Amino acid sequence: MAGEPRTLKSIFQTAEQKRQALDGAYEGSSPTYHDDLALALNSYQECLEIIYKISLFSPNEALEDISTSDLPYLLVNFRIAELVQRISTRSPSERKDVLKKAREAYEKFLHLLDSYSVLSAAHSKLLAEYNEDPSAFSTTSTKDPAARRNAKIANFKVEKEMKQKLEYMRNSPRYLEDGGDEEAVRELYLANLSYCVHMAFQGLEGLNRETEMLAQAPEPTMPQMASVHEDERRRMETNTNDGYSERLDRPLNQLSSAHNGPLLSREGKPLRPFTLTANRQELQKGVFRPGHNLPTMTIDEYLEEERRRGNIIEGGGEASGRRPEPDEDNMEKADEETMKAREWDEFQEANPKGSGNTLNRG
Repeated sequence: MAGEPRTLKSIFQTAEQKRQALDGAYEGSSPTYHDDLALALNSYQECLEIIYKISLFSPNEALEDISTSDLPYLLVNFRIAELVQRISTRSPSERKDVLKKAREAYEKFLHLLDSYSVLSAAHSKLLAEYNEDPSAFSTTSTKDPAARRNAKIANFKVEKEMKQKLEYMRNSPRYLEDGGDEEAVRELYLANLSYCVHMAFQGLEGLNRETEMLAQAPEPTMPQMASVHEDERRRMETNTNDGYSERLDRPLNQLSSAHNGPLLSREGKPLRPFTLTANRQELQKGVFRPGHNLPTMTIDEYLEEERRRGNIIEGGGEASGRRPEPDEDNMEKADEETMKAREWDEFQEANPKGSGNTLNRG
């Protein structure tokens, strides 16, 4: 019934179903992935609240005091540590917060099992090493590359064997959680706890490696969503009052505003580029024209037009010393040239060379 209070068992089953679905066919790009992830985390968190409220686990108890049906609830913090690492983040600082929450959940899970003496001798030794220096913890503490590689291979083999054992037990009718032998079901739960402890230490080692990488990542000075707008604002502030900017490609908003403002200032200074046109039809014709001005005449045609207008001075150099041949039939022109030559000869006789330089004479 909808009005009935939710029990620890029903909430835990809901969380487990969502977690198993996320581990299966779900993809991170699925539109419902983040919603289902949040639902699973909230369900596990609700389980913790109920567990604390009813004091389901007590430090004064032993493992034998926990009923078989309550053993799966020892995994709640481990599940939270696994799922919280799947939360998407947008900055190194947000990712650090996620890793911190995962570490706290792993620690609560291991310390709870240690208080019930569930940990094996090897796992108890790893927990002691972790408590000495959590940030430097590693399941393969040796610095020798070869020994470290061998330790990694050994860890992988142990993990593989534990998974195969669990798969065999879950497929056997004797270990069925509903209707199976209670001792066999308890054995299945304890084997699953041992496997999760192994994975918890692997997870803590992975958190330390990721934390080291995040420590080397540069911390953004502003949210990524606002960085583009802030960068554009800084570019705008570098502009001088007259609109000058070192940026070659002006922003689109400046380009649009530059063509919508006034054409001239009060002093008559042009404020934006403009083109004089005779009418609107001429402006419309220029829409599909190229952005550059095309030539309307050849270079030879231009020079001929300038020569016709008298804008080209011909001669100079050797041509300036050449005299045109006299026209023997033009007697008036011949007399004029004769008079010029006679006047020039008289001027040279009256003014010999050097007569005007009197500065260096005694």
